[in-house]
Amino acid sequence: MILVTPLSCSAQRLVLLFVFISSLLFPPIGFSKVTGADIYKQTLETTSKYEDPILEKYITDLGEEVVAVSSMKGEKFTFTLLDAEDLNAFATRDNYIYVNRGLLNYVSNEAQLVSVLAHEVAHITRGHVVGQEEKMTGAQIISTIAAVLSASNEVYEASMAYANSLIRGHGRRNELEADETGAEYMAMLGYEPKEMLSMLSIMKDYESVQKKRASTKGGGKPTYHGVFSSHPRNDSRLRTVVVKANKLKVDSTRDNGAETYRQLTDGLIWGVNFLAKTPPPERYSDLKLNVRIDFAKDWIIVADPKNNSVSASPDEQSAELSMKALPRTIQSPEEYLYNYLNVPMLDGGESIAPSGLKGFSGIQTDPNTQHRSRIAVVYYKLNAYVFQGEVIDDTQFDEFDVLFLEAINTFRPISRAEIAGQKPRVVNYIKASAATTYETLGKSLRLNSVDIDTLRVINGHYPSGEPQEGDWIKIFKQ
Repeated sequence: MILVTPLSCSAQRLVLLFVFISSLLFPPIGFSKVTGADIYKQTLETTSKYEDPILEKYITDLGEEVVAVSSMKGEKFTFTLLDAEDLNAFATRDNYIYVNRGLLNYVSNEAQLVSVLAHEVAHITRGHVVGQEEKMTGAQIISTIAAVLSASNEVYEASMAYANSLIRGHGRRNELEADETGAEYMAMLGYEPKEMLSMLSIMKDYESVQKKRASTKGGGKPTYHGVFSSHPRNDSRLRTVVVKANKLKVDSTRDNGAETYRQLTDGLIWGVNFLAKTPPPERYSDLKLNVRIDFAKDWIIVADPKNNSVSASPDEQSAELSMKALPRTIQSPEEYLYNYLNVPMLDGGESIAPSGLKGFSGIQTDPNTQHRSRIAVVYYKLNAYVFQGEVIDDTQFDEFDVLFLEAINTFRPISRAEIAGQKPRVVNYIKASAATTYETLGKSLRLNSVDIDTLRVINGHYPSGEPQEGDWIKIFKQ
């Protein structure tokens, strides 16, 4: 698997999540009975396909060529292009292979794409996929689910310590085996096996840029699988297994397919694909305040823009969650509730951070009736967004409070891209002139220093290379 979390492929989280969901839907079926088709169904319910039939057929055709020279020649494989921005590709049981759109942004030519597909096919032919899945069950799956839902790297690393000890012993060996076998498939198809080193090097450079971004923004996603502590080009074992594949080279060699790949990926979406995202009916967006919130599914939303407020209730009006924007103070959210709004002391009061914003929440209990309600406040810019969740029948409070908290935690600012009509950036190819540098490109495209580094990565020039006159180079722009 080309890209993984610090423990395994980042797709491992998704696979285990889908397996866990499937086990809930089909209780009598054990973990070992979950099929690749089950995982496929759950995957597409969570992440849609990227709508480009020509590009998807291109990937499928290349993948089937790889399978045809493998030990599983003649068996059915399913290749799917997902509309996901993360730089990843992964394989699951029953010969399903997924490629994220985000990975294609970083691939430079057909040979590099084949190296990814060959690597994933090799994970299947070498028996790595099911072996990894079966090592993580029970509490480990639940821990992974918690990490997926929280989107927290810290939670993931802390809760998966035991799984870490199980997998690390096999990670490097499995990756090297997949690289070795994948390189052999490439050679048998006439591709230069060293293109696999080029692809892995791009991945490692991407990891370096992610770390740089994290240091400036205080966050970042785990990316490269980390089994190579040094740069892939400097890893002697990796170079040995890749170069060894040259003995299988055929007479009819192919070029790297850069021109074909360029034609098929010019205009490919870069980053979040806003065009593919239809706002759910339970979402309320205030374009004046530039905030949004997702209420519980099928709840009826009533907005009062004049008073900067909105509320939502189920059809039978047995509960209600309201949100109102008020001027904030210099006090903390907790102090704001107690000192400015004079809210009585809350039970279970704790800090919250929807979308990284500062907030505080707890349960208010009426001393006379013992009736409970959920109270919360979240700061964004000059406003304090005050939430109140009420129920008619207090015996149902715990049930509805889960929905209150879920909704409050979806509160977030609306991004500039969404306000601008949800127009995503795309990849374009341009020919470099004698005057083209990444600094001049950065200025013309209004990119920051990390984005300029990313330009270098996607063109194979990181950390300090420059394009040569006549080179085709990739840029990303609105």
